[in-house]
Amino acid sequence: MNNTDLLAPAHEATEGTVSPEAFRQRILERLTYQVGGSPERASERDWFLATALATRDLVMDRWRTSNADTLARGDKRVCYLSMEFLIGRLLADTLGNLRITETAREALSGLGVDLDAIAAQEMDAALGNGGLGRLAACFMESLASLGIPAFGYGIRYEHGLFRQVIPADGTQHELPEDWLSLGNPWEFERANLRYKVGFGGHVTVDGGRLTWHPGETVRAIPYDTPVTGWRGKRVNTLRLWSARASDPLHLAAFNHGDHLGAQAERIRAESISRVLYPGDETPAGQELRLRQEYFFASASLQDVLRRHMAEFDRLDNLADKVAVQLNDTHPAIGVSELMRLLVDVHHMEWDLAWDITRAVTSYTNHTLMPEALETWPVSLVERLLPRNMQIIYMINARHLDAVRKAQGEDARLLASVSIIDEDHGRRVRMGHLAFIGSHRINGVSALHTQLMKDTVFADLNRVCPDRITNKTNGITFRRWLLRANPGLTKLLVDTLGEEVLDNPEKLAGLAPHAEEMEFRRRFAAQRRVAKEKLTRLIRDRIGLAVDPEALFDVQIKRIHEYKRQLLNILQAVALYNAMRARPMNNWVPRVKIFGGKAAASYWQAKLIIRLAHDVARVVNNDPTLNGMLRIAFLPNYNVSLAEAIIPAADLSEQISTAGLEASGTGNMKLALNGALTIGTLDGANVEIREHVGAENIFIFGLTAEQVARKKAAGYDAREAVAASPALSQVLDAIRSGVFSPEEPDRYAGLVDGLLNDDRFLVTADFDSYDTAQREVAARWRDPEAWWRSAVLNTAHVAWFSSDRTIREYAEDIWDTPPR
Repeated sequence: MNNTDLLAPAHEATEGTVSPEAFRQRILERLTYQVGGSPERASERDWFLATALATRDLVMDRWRTSNADTLARGDKRVCYLSMEFLIGRLLADTLGNLRITETAREALSGLGVDLDAIAAQEMDAALGNGGLGRLAACFMESLASLGIPAFGYGIRYEHGLFRQVIPADGTQHELPEDWLSLGNPWEFERANLRYKVGFGGHVTVDGGRLTWHPGETVRAIPYDTPVTGWRGKRVNTLRLWSARASDPLHLAAFNHGDHLGAQAERIRAESISRVLYPGDETPAGQELRLRQEYFFASASLQDVLRRHMAEFDRLDNLADKVAVQLNDTHPAIGVSELMRLLVDVHHMEWDLAWDITRAVTSYTNHTLMPEALETWPVSLVERLLPRNMQIIYMINARHLDAVRKAQGEDARLLASVSIIDEDHGRRVRMGHLAFIGSHRINGVSALHTQLMKDTVFADLNRVCPDRITNKTNGITFRRWLLRANPGLTKLLVDTLGEEVLDNPEKLAGLAPHAEEMEFRRRFAAQRRVAKEKLTRLIRDRIGLAVDPEALFDVQIKRIHEYKRQLLNILQAVALYNAMRARPMNNWVPRVKIFGGKAAASYWQAKLIIRLAHDVARVVNNDPTLNGMLRIAFLPNYNVSLAEAIIPAADLSEQISTAGLEASGTGNMKLALNGALTIGTLDGANVEIREHVGAENIFIFGLTAEQVARKKAAGYDAREAVAASPALSQVLDAIRSGVFSPEEPDRYAGLVDGLLNDDRFLVTADFDSYDTAQREVAARWRDPEAWWRSAVLNTAHVAWFSSDRTIREYAEDIWDTPPR
């Protein structure tokens, strides 16, 4: 190897042009000069750091070139504002997108190091909770893969959400997720780009201009992570903000012995970027949540305007060069903040500033549940963000004047479309602010978008027509097929050719092979390998032995009542009862696999987790079942765990109450990997059925319209339970303490709650769900039929690629065509 090989430019040193020898040398250099180790004494963590840093080197030139090309062409940038970016581990993803995974494997093998072992040393970035954050991560990868210039903006949480620990009694405990404790080799601190973010204080009028004098100022420090697109086409930036105090230490107070008081400002400031979603059940928690949202929105928009002014030295063309996407209501305060920056800081006339703000901003809604559409007490916003509250009042006054002119003096309509909710203690409706301040508002599935128009935003849609559009979510196939499931990927490439790696639409060519017995056998064989791997993981994590020959029935998602993990558990108890009552039946062996976190203060969700564990303890230890039914709850669900579960899943549980799940993306990942879906006609399940065929999915339960009618009529759960002997027996057993003999009344409140106020219609859908599960079992008993359906699921889900979703955003919302 010569020096020319070793120092080849990074934009040339990928996709087969960097040799294993050259990459090995890069790794050794990073191990020596940055990690401070030696090959003889290096730990697996040392090797991971050295390999990650060597890989990052290959990204750097590409990153610089991407940014330089954007500057030279004056391209429009997408700025994606999200409270969550669930990016997972980056080493395997970056190596894969650079197409040098095997190069790295060979380079490390020559040093006696296993790539898979050291990749497992990387901790998942604790930057999200569930689908919202993973969607943002998929979108960032697709933006880079499509060559669209973009910045992702969020918060660099020191501890993320929490690390979920579940001891033997089944109760969820929350511990800090110390993902940064050993360092993060992917990020770059940009301390020279710090911004000031103010809170509190007062507003004065000087010469006709309003000036905000914050009572507290926090510094926002950016940390940049490169996001590498497929085949290294482009590298974009994920910029995460860390909060620092303007005056971190009052030295005089410290020297006088007030050690805590001297650091109070630092502690208060740094709490902003400490934990994702601090509990908001107290006034202090609500204030911290709002501080987080304003902190990252303000810092991000200041950064956007600084960059734009540096390039163009004017702001009247901002909408031509910048698109700001608000991912849910968390960054909605950015509407008023962009107005503040344009009007107060850059001295722009109000009407022009408002036209620019609306032209720049668009908003993605992710929920139809009123309680999830954020609102903040007016008094809190006035105290914490006094100038923003004035601007919100002004936006609202002008908006309501326009409604009056167009619709007349309709008191009900005006109250409905007002940003200020006067009926519930005077609160600022953040969804309304985002809607009014955006030129486009999108839902994330066809059903969700229509329900937005019909329900939560019906009146806003009436007075601001033609703003709502649909952009059904998607997933990056690079992460959720190529990386997560190498066995299936190899089978696809062998069958369809290398082109399937670049063009998901080529998956349609798999459909004819579903009729071939030999191909179905090979498809089942790669699934068996993934199931054996997951079997070992389940044994290692929770000490439970499961049979890989069994049907793996999977529900992995945030624990919430509307997602109805409870329905799954109730049916598991019914199945348990039936197996014991009729042991001679030809029962299908089944492993029910759960994963997901409940919010720390969401006691009902945490009780459902405990019930799952109590039922599992009884079922898994019942010798009369002979292992025919197993229940496994895998703690601390994250991206890496999902990557292990999804390739091994046979059945995908998507069983939310119809009309409440905006889209879902787990349903797409599981279907892509060949799992059959059992679900309601909710979210993207509707479109999945259209693509894979009604015969290859198990649909049950009430539709969204039927749910609405049943609720309007006054649903009586007791009647449904009385009409279902199986459900009645299940609820009696749970309520009487069969699964909690040490505390018989543990679930009395849960069962009584279902009977008295079944908000999510668990009892209404139980019999239909139980019937659908029997259909699942019947299909599983016919392997040829099962694997035909599995192959067709993989063949027909190409449309759910996040590349397709991003193209639609780019064309219809951002005006940033892919390159």
